[in-house]
Parts: sequence; structure tokens; C-alpha cells
Amino acid sequence: MWASRRVLRNYLKTLFVIVICRIYSERSPRWPRETRTTNHYPLQVPDELWEKIKLILDEHPPPKPTGRKRINARAALDAILFRLRSGCQWNHLPEELPDDSSVHRTFQRWIQLGVFDRIWAVLQASCEELGGVNWQWQSADTALAKARMGGDEIGKTPTDRAKPGTKRSLLTEADGGPLAVVVAAANVHDTKLLAQTLDAIIVERQSPTEETTQHLCLDKGYDNPTGHQAVGNHQYMGHIRRIGEEKFDANRQKTYPARRWVVERTHAWLSKCRLL
Repeated sequence: MWASRRVLRNYLKTLFVIVICRIYSERSPRWPRETRTTNHYPLQVPDELWEKIKLILDEHPPPKPTGRKRINARAALDAILFRLRSGCQWNHLPEELPDDSSVHRTFQRWIQLGVFDRIWAVLQASCEELGGVNWQWQSADTALAKARMGGDEIGKTPTDRAKPGTKRSLLTEADGGPLAVVVAAANVHDTKLLAQTLDAIIVERQSPTEETTQHLCLDKGYDNPTGHQAVGNHQYMGHIRRIGEEKFDANRQKTYPARRWVVERTHAWLSKCRLL
């Protein structure tokens, strides 16, 4: 039992960082090479996780027999996770890690091959096998992020003096595990991303039944025909706080947002990964 819990925790830790790879899929700018740091890197993929990830990497064609040999895949993944978590530049990777140019090329190649989406799906399925995915209560919300270096999906941020920014729409299960993520320009309304987010669930969604109704918790930003239609089309029981609704019950007692805080907490976890 304790072994299963430890493996589940390791799955969840790596799963959140893999979601960042999914979000940060645009090409990073290159900077002049500088002296690399010697700080210890804490994000090392555990052995039990690497055994699953290695099977995914082995599905792709091997490197060509001629030319320079590719760097160690496990060390490259450690370097990618370190950069996504710390927010450092490629040429500031610790010297214990492989060459930054080689890691950057590996990162871009894995994005083109869809490796990170595949890893996310496999880890999500493994969590579900261990009972770590609760489909009954789900929640969705968006979060804004700055885009100082530009990119494809950017727009004027409505809350930051129209500076360029992006918006990520996230769907989570009852415990905060990410099920789907969609990136769009910062000036796209939340409801326009809801249907796209529900369609982007990384694994096959369990079919809701009368005995296993799936609930979807949303805030006031989704209280409009577009939001209600997306909830109904995907066979959810929606829990959308109405615009103008007071936060008191019939006895004038303050109520608290049930289960919507879960997706907000996941957004906060992702924001700790400084590269976003």
C-alpha cells in the first residue's frame, strides 16, 4: 500500500512538470553562451518513472549510424525538467547536465514527435490504475501569463495594460490532477476555450452514467449560453455560480466555493514552474 502511494506521488510530481512541457511548446530564444552554474539539480526522474518513459522513447526511430551520437535521454529529460522548473536560460544549466545546445535540440525534437503528450497520457493512465484519478468532480478555469518573448498564441492582456500575454485553460479532476490544457491568446474569453478544453482530455474519458454522474464546477465567467452549451454537450452536470449571485445561503450564512478551488490550486502549482 505504501509503495503504491509513493509511486503515485512520483507520478503526480512528474506529471505536473510534463504539463509544462505541453504548455511551453514554442521555440525558446537563444542567448550568448556564458559560464554555466554548478548548482545541484533536484529534478531527477525516479527509476520507476524512467522505466515507463523509456518505453515511450524507444518507440521512435533510433539515431542515424553516422554523425555525432545523441546525448543520454535520461540526462536530457532531467535537464529539461530543471529548466522548466527553475526558469533559467539554456546556457545556465548546471555543469553536471549535458550541453545546453544538445538539450535544446532534444527538447524541440521531442515536442515535434509528441513525446510529452504521450508521457502525460501514460502517467495519467498509471495514476488511474492506482486509484488516483477521480472523474466524479472536475473543475475548469483559466489563468493569464506574460509573454515577454512573443510567440504564436499571444494577445493583449486585459488586466495588465494590454501587454502581450497568453491564457491557459485547465481542466482537473477532483484531487487537482491535470486532465487537459489549452493555450490561447490572453484576450480570448474563458467560455470560448471551455469546449476546446473538454475535448483535449489527454486520456479517454470515462463515460458518465446515472450512477456515476460527472460534475463540472465553474466560476461566474462561464455563466452564459456558450458556457452552458459546452457543459451540456459534454454530458456534465454543471455547477456554475450565477452572475450577481450573493455568496450567502437562504439563512444568510456565508458559503464557500465547493471544488472550484481545486483547479485554482493546480494553476498555482504550475505557476511555481518559473519558465511559465
